[in-house]
Amino acid sequence: MTEALIGFAAVFALAILRLPLAFAMGLVGVVGLGLMRSWPAALASAAQVVQETGFAYILSVIPLFILMGNFVARAGLAHELYRAAYSFIGHFRGGLAHATVISCAGFGAICGSSIATAATMAKVAYPSMRQLGYADHLSTGVICAGGTLGIMIPPSTILVIYGIVTETNIGKLFAAGVLPGLLCALLLMGAVAIVTWRDPSAGPAGERASWAERLQAVKGVWGVALLVVIVLGGIYGGVFTATEGAGIGAFGAFAFAVARRALSWRVLFEVLVDSARTTAMLFTILIAANMFANFVNMTTMPFELKDWILHLGLPPLAIVGAMMAIYILLGSIMEELSMVLLTLPLFFPIVVGLGFDPLWFGVLIVLVVQIGLISPPVGMNLFVLNALLREVPMARIYRGVWPFVAALIVGLVIVLEFAPLATWLPGFMD
Repeated sequence: MTEALIGFAAVFALAILRLPLAFAMGLVGVVGLGLMRSWPAALASAAQVVQETGFAYILSVIPLFILMGNFVARAGLAHELYRAAYSFIGHFRGGLAHATVISCAGFGAICGSSIATAATMAKVAYPSMRQLGYADHLSTGVICAGGTLGIMIPPSTILVIYGIVTETNIGKLFAAGVLPGLLCALLLMGAVAIVTWRDPSAGPAGERASWAERLQAVKGVWGVALLVVIVLGGIYGGVFTATEGAGIGAFGAFAFAVARRALSWRVLFEVLVDSARTTAMLFTILIAANMFANFVNMTTMPFELKDWILHLGLPPLAIVGAMMAIYILLGSIMEELSMVLLTLPLFFPIVVGLGFDPLWFGVLIVLVVQIGLISPPVGMNLFVLNALLREVPMARIYRGVWPFVAALIVGLVIVLEFAPLATWLPGFMD
């Protein structure tokens, strides 16, 4: 127990000294194992983690889904999703903001990345909202929050990594994220309605589109619908695995981008380099987290902490609720993926020991990551928008996200209380 506590303290100390958290976890993991066992054993363990992670077939789902999202973004499907949503609801108060949430949900269904969704929608939605006179705090807030739907609505990079680390079926995790993802979208739209009700000038209504314009706009999103049906339908139906589905999706997105003449040799090179860079970042974090997890599992901390919590006599749901509160606090000061990988070795055995469904806990993890992504001061989506929209002060972006943070916390509480929201759909895959 003492060794593990020292290890956690060392990781946080190194992070405070501005060493990237991935390197901090890897360094502490190797040094900790070296001091507890032997240096040859520690180095052999580190080499084994690198080799197993790099050659794990199931992990190929990550770069393939990233590649699919990049091809889709280059093909301009985000613009067409936004135009289709706007044509139906743009004439309502806050209609552009509502359309942003819907298009974020649609783009998230073929992207799997929160940052990519937020960055893409910042380029697509913000200019339209600014032109119509939307307040910057509403525009940036809804883009930041809508971007988080990219990691809840499947395919989701976070759910893939959670499934790999906890050995939970990825296809079932994707199914578990569908209803909570739709719930989050509705809650974000509810937050838009409240903001525009309190201040109608923040989100003025646009012009009503004719039915001919609406039908024309809907025709432009057939590519998104087809990709979603093929990839997710095939995974849920057991036609192919998540990895095979990711490969089919990446090829389909590539073919669609080629058919739309959106790919030149230069653009193709940029897509491949960006996908490789993102994949390398995720694998570095994952390898480092596994090194640190090996060190923690060598100590008695996971077992002692589990026994201590189980003997407290608290209601099991209260224990999970306390974990969620810890995650929310950590998410406001730490990078979200590292936070999850750092704590899963401790929390997951406790949750399983309490008898809870790993699918449900995985959805809760994604929800707290969503909240962390838009929680000041270090929410990643906030910095993405600040980098892309230089004309909007950071303080205004901070101000705009709070109603949406509250909406996602409400979603967390609902899923915490009503587990069937996450477990009902996966039940049909048994």
